Amino acid sequence: MTITRRAALAATLAIPAVLAGRGAAGQSNWPNQTVRIIVPYTPGGASDIAARLLAEKLTATWKQSVVVENRTGANGIVGSDAVAKAQPDGATLGFVSVNHAVNAALYTTPFDTLKDFTVITQIYSVPLVLVTAPDFPAKTVKELMALVKSRPGEITFANTGGAVHLAAEMFAHQVGAPMVNVPYRGSTAAHPDLIGRRVDVMFDTLPAVLGHVQTGKLNAIATTAAERISVLPDLPTVAESGLPGFEASTWGAIIGPAGLPQPVVNKIATDAAAQLQVDSVKERFAALGATPVGSRPDAAQGFVREELVKWQKVVTDAKIEKQ
Repeated sequence: MTITRRAALAATLAIPAVLAGRGAAGQSNWPNQTVRIIVPYTPGGASDIAARLLAEKLTATWKQSVVVENRTGANGIVGSDAVAKAQPDGATLGFVSVNHAVNAALYTTPFDTLKDFTVITQIYSVPLVLVTAPDFPAKTVKELMALVKSRPGEITFANTGGAVHLAAEMFAHQVGAPMVNVPYRGSTAAHPDLIGRRVDVMFDTLPAVLGHVQTGKLNAIATTAAERISVLPDLPTVAESGLPGFEASTWGAIIGPAGLPQPVVNKIATDAAAQLQVDSVKERFAALGATPVGSRPDAAQGFVREELVKWQKVVTDAKIEKQ
């Protein structure tokens, strides 16, 4: 059979359209394979618990297995790098915390935190609580501000990394007097020293300190949320107590590699948000001290960008050298 040049040219020009059609079909029936969610932190934390809860619910919704893989190292950078380098086909996602933004401010990473990822949706937010020992002399934010100013470089704060560290640095900068950073490996190591007055103050996550606050072992001075929190309704915010605009939280978000098709992004965001309305899921998040969010992709992308700018400013103001 003889093939004319015109027929050959027509066939060549048709190839991109055929491939595009296949791509569109692949997106329309996504997911058509197992979806892996990389959690770049150790098992048992808020990000891991939330990712596994959503994986279970989305497996039922999508009729495809959604599995969670913990890939730890370098404060979450190792796992995030694996997401950045994955194929943008929706088979590999990530579940990151506020450390995703903090790392960009503190460390030289092997990826660009804005350009190398698709931020799909913010899943939850968890406020920090400013706590002290019950017999610590400052009982309010204004009293603590006055104490820090009267004793510059003497008041100590417990630091377990991430937003817990940088919230204290932000507080000190806005007060206008330095505080002393005392590093700990985690809250369980820091709390005995805080209760025993070997360290003065700490900004810690609500779930980590709530039990101590309720039993009177720690005194809660304020929350770093934008508004008062339901579990401690009488606790004022830092912003309303003398530092307007002060806000800091930990959070969880689903991300993917850059270039993830928009129909896939929209489906993940929509289906994840729907799961956050399920009573059993809301109850589980409430037990974690977390407020469900379920934001649109554009809002989630904007939120992470704002977090990057905020924490970079804190690092610059505190003169913390990037590692």
